[in-house]
Amino acid sequence: MARSQELKRFGHHLILGISSSTLSDDDKRILSEVKPIGVIFFAKNFLDGSPYEVWLQKFKELNNEIREYTERNSMFMTLDHEGGRVVRTPLPITRFPHAFLLRSHAREVAKATALELKSLGINISWAPVADIFSHPNNPVIGSRAFGSTPETAAQGAHDYYLGLQESGIIGCAKHFPGHGDTSQDSHVELPILNLTLEELRLRELIPFKALIEVQIPLIMTVHILFPKIDPDVPGTLSQVILKTLLRDELGFKGVVVSDDLDMKAISDMFMKAGTVARSFNAGCDLFIVSRNINSSSIERTYRIAEDFADSLSNGSLNEAVLEAAKERIEKLLAATPQYPVQALDKDILLQHAQLAIASSYS
Repeated sequence: MARSQELKRFGHHLILGISSSTLSDDDKRILSEVKPIGVIFFAKNFLDGSPYEVWLQKFKELNNEIREYTERNSMFMTLDHEGGRVVRTPLPITRFPHAFLLRSHAREVAKATALELKSLGINISWAPVADIFSHPNNPVIGSRAFGSTPETAAQGAHDYYLGLQESGIIGCAKHFPGHGDTSQDSHVELPILNLTLEELRLRELIPFKALIEVQIPLIMTVHILFPKIDPDVPGTLSQVILKTLLRDELGFKGVVVSDDLDMKAISDMFMKAGTVARSFNAGCDLFIVSRNINSSSIERTYRIAEDFADSLSNGSLNEAVLEAAKERIEKLLAATPQYPVQALDKDILLQHAQLAIASSYS
């Protein structure tokens, strides 16, 4: 198989970040050569500070160009859009409060959020957070979680997911098997969590089980090392965590997506030969490379894609594993709506602003 074809095969498993509000030459090159199946947007992709109609038109042009260079009509157009401190979009897109405040408003807020995401051409939201706010000094989750107990976190995440689903947005449970009890940030280092499997079952897994029961189609991995469960590798590379626990024990049938491979907790590992194959063989189907945290360069992404191609050539990546992952992704893509970018009515935005205020005091 030609090398270019192998790189495109990796593209079917790649969610890629874009460098700015316009496509750079590097963006055009990798979109054309690797043809990622999806993109992840950040604040840098919006013309913040410009009038609504101006930044929206520019974002529409960016969406159209991405599809043109990938030659894909159907794509995963994705955004981290939880509310609170995790909002990438300029005003007048609504600033809903963080998950911990939503309580009984979770489903209603998710439906409103989904309507706004659809207006941006977004079809996947990297939400809800299914972690539990169980560590008071957690630097990365905290109030992004829906609760400080398994029950409140599960109820909020469950309601929020149903709200997204009812309004036509694909949701994703994160970060499996749980990031809520750490005191370290996986964006900057590899957290270590000394929990046993039984401790996970009694607490961390409860929100994920609730979401699997309502057939959430996407679950995101966590870059955390669990020495008492798998002392060798973090969750994103662990067959014990992704296959034995998530697939076999919890019965998850959907797509497993990595958290961002540019995060410092794992970025160096994915520069080593064979790491991509190890993650696929562990149970990961889809990979995010944001080009946002570690580096905006496309060279890291190409090195990961080359490692994928090498793994195919030397047989360390099992073809049956790859084919099963591809089938899960294609099934999800077929069920993922494609939305045009279009302005929202001012009255809708006003209603959402009022809902944001009401949900802040629930």
